[in-house]
Amino acid sequence: MASNATIYKATLQISDMDRQYYGDHSLTLARHPSETDERMMVRLLAFALHGHEALSFGRGVSTEEEPALWLKDLTGAIDLWIEVGQPDEKSIRQACGRAQQVYLYTYGGRGADQWWEKNLATLARLTNLTVMNLPLDGSRALAQLAMPSMQLQCTIQEGQIWMANGEHTVQLELTLLKQPATPSGR
Repeated sequence: MASNATIYKATLQISDMDRQYYGDHSLTLARHPSETDERMMVRLLAFALHGHEALSFGRGVSTEEEPALWLKDLTGAIDLWIEVGQPDEKSIRQACGRAQQVYLYTYGGRGADQWWEKNLATLARLTNLTVMNLPLDGSRALAQLAMPSMQLQCTIQEGQIWMANGEHTVQLELTLLKQPATPSGR
């Protein structure tokens, strides 16, 4: 964790009917000074979408050799590498070389669209990469749920995602931009 990071605590209850995964997670998120609530909440959404007891947050935006989230097996091999935002294509290529599966969650509206158009040709060749886009209104609504201490429920069914904090519910739908060459189990 960065020394100037702001610490957020989240209790996240996941009901993923698409994957038949149900779990309660107590999470600590370190928000780097350069990170926005929007990016932090997209990281939390990515956690919910891939919920697993061994899934963990990387050291954050200040550490290039670690992703936003990852899942390692017992030998330390990286099964799943998850990044959010608009990373440079070189780091995505490196991640694809290091991990069995790589997921990228873009957000930010037009900026994300332009980033995708610029990198599409290079990233299309990566066979273990999945790229999903969260529309701007979705990422902004998600950011409104950010609080230093959060109790959130995430329900996933038939590709629809609902994130709620007891007072407000945000409905999200991701757009698949690129899928891996072979179907994955996650």
